[in-house]
Amino acid sequence: MNLRFSLATAASVIAVAVVGSFPAPVAAETLEETAARFGIRQTVQQISLSPSGQKIAFIEPGPQGSEILNVIDLAGDGTIEPILTNSEQRADLTRCDWATDQRLVCMIDSVSEGSGVLIGFSRVFAVGPDGSEPVLLTPPNNMRALGYRQDGGSVLALDVPGEDDTVLMTKEFVPERTIGTRLANEASGLGVEEVNVINGRRKKLENPDSDAVDYIADDTGALRMKVRHPKGVGANLGDKQFFYYRDPGESKWNLLSEVTLDAQSAAGFIPVAIDSRRNAAFGFDTVEGYTGVVEVPLDGVGEPSIVMARDDVDVDRLIRIGRQRRVVGASYATEKRAVEYFDAELKTFAAQLQAALPGKPLINIVGANADESRLLIVASSDVDPGMVYLYDRASRELSEVMPVRQHLQDRTMGTMTPTSFPAADGTQIPGYLTLPPGSDGKNLPAIVLPHGGPSARNEWGFDWLVQFFVARGYAVLQPNYRGSSGYGSAWFGRNGFQAWETAIGDVNDAGRWLVAEGIADPDRLAVVGWSYGGYAALQSQVLDPSLYQAVVAIAPVTDLEQLRDDARPYTSSALVDAFIGRGPHVRAGSPAEHADRFAAPVMLFHGTLDQNVAVGQSRLMEKRLKSAGKPVQYVEFDGLDHSLSDSSARADMLEQIDIFLGSRLGD
Repeated sequence: MNLRFSLATAASVIAVAVVGSFPAPVAAETLEETAARFGIRQTVQQISLSPSGQKIAFIEPGPQGSEILNVIDLAGDGTIEPILTNSEQRADLTRCDWATDQRLVCMIDSVSEGSGVLIGFSRVFAVGPDGSEPVLLTPPNNMRALGYRQDGGSVLALDVPGEDDTVLMTKEFVPERTIGTRLANEASGLGVEEVNVINGRRKKLENPDSDAVDYIADDTGALRMKVRHPKGVGANLGDKQFFYYRDPGESKWNLLSEVTLDAQSAAGFIPVAIDSRRNAAFGFDTVEGYTGVVEVPLDGVGEPSIVMARDDVDVDRLIRIGRQRRVVGASYATEKRAVEYFDAELKTFAAQLQAALPGKPLINIVGANADESRLLIVASSDVDPGMVYLYDRASRELSEVMPVRQHLQDRTMGTMTPTSFPAADGTQIPGYLTLPPGSDGKNLPAIVLPHGGPSARNEWGFDWLVQFFVARGYAVLQPNYRGSSGYGSAWFGRNGFQAWETAIGDVNDAGRWLVAEGIADPDRLAVVGWSYGGYAALQSQVLDPSLYQAVVAIAPVTDLEQLRDDARPYTSSALVDAFIGRGPHVRAGSPAEHADRFAAPVMLFHGTLDQNVAVGQSRLMEKRLKSAGKPVQYVEFDGLDHSLSDSSARADMLEQIDIFLGSRLGD
């Protein structure tokens, strides 16, 4: 069936196309079955609409961490055609966009290990809509090269003015040996080229700059901005970034802004998009302690103006649509994420969508054809993983394309409720409480789930990890502890490492609040976290060993000094060093240094190809806990990254966590 509805009537929707199939959930589902459902990566990893609006490409997960690129021809029978599969475990197919209706441009990210150091690589290639005629758009490594080309290039524009079948890409230039040849390339750094997506031929547009780290094109595809990040001491990146712009048709670069960096924070105007019609840059800057959207004219005369700012939370996202990625609005998150459109037509359209899809308040435009007459939209909520829709502006019809998580369709989820709780000093800490469906919310086994980062935050919406625990009968509280981002510079403070006592104190107060409110059984309270959240879960034992009866840490930081050492081979070393800081908080804030204080049993998970947090962090924690005679279980996933991007591995992890918690907290 291929029924559609008009936004004017907001009638019900029937699917245009559905990806795959999965058995419907049954009442007597086993732990293994539940873990498999929630562990499977989402069906739609990334999606793109062709220039004509007649073809859709999307990446879905395959077995053993693989990815499958599919194409749907809407002008045909609408069936899903797999056109290629990436089965390399150490590489991920992360993105595919339509350059033309006959060519897709895709990126693969991979990790290699050399001399004990993990090195990331990326490669860009083009392929036909049936998987034919693949062409590598990243230049191949030359035998004379004096180094490796890690950066395979970024696509700055899918359309280049006056050039058919051509994209604008960055290129990492690697110098070559000059002995015995006059043709060797001596250039080094990041430049820009026009690249033909049919034959891979390239034309240099911008000479390489050894300090350049990025370039930005405007909404016409013209190169307008260069980002430079000069080296500091040795090969380390310094604490300053410089943004340069140039006038249309000119080659001279003019300084626009200077930004001071501190690992995960920045001070100064950070441009991210250029509007050619306004001849202005849109970006982010601090406005009275909060991040706001600022517009800066690129005429060298006009004054910056605040486009959007708030006095309670950061305005932290630009809303951009179309192949030209034009700016149409901005977004912020209070209890729930909200979008304000600058474009009057889209503002009206968004209101119509909200009326047509009342149960899915989180609506994102994720793709558009060349003239934006057709839009790809994802709508979701806390209890709905999401549905992809295609909207036709001419007919005003909205059609279902496919669910974002096919395997979790029509399953009852737990409602995520914004809440707050008092910290020990009286500060109200925001967070989200999710209870099992049908529960009275009293005397439950419960989990405190701090987020990663630390400069990140939880948001209202669907969360596969939360919903797995809820499906297994746990109440889950996600605190946005002090040190989180999104709430302004004062809330972020000195970050969750340097001010760890405040951040971890808030995490522990989350658990105490669950008990005080009667939501949690004090004898069945656990803490679970991933990345910094795993660090917080472990460090909670250092502050109060008696609070939680079980600790689960996934890819955690366990020793701050080792974290500093782990960063030394990389150019970000100086920034990481500054973020961690120096002083007694380093040892005091390292759970591996205080294994003797642990009273609760610990379960650890880590992937061996984790570039965010080295696997040695979990190995050290396991060693220290065992030496201290403390109960610990450690599961290591060979060949997986920080996100454990493998459905079977995630399912296995969920199953093992549930068994571990059940044995410690009671079924």
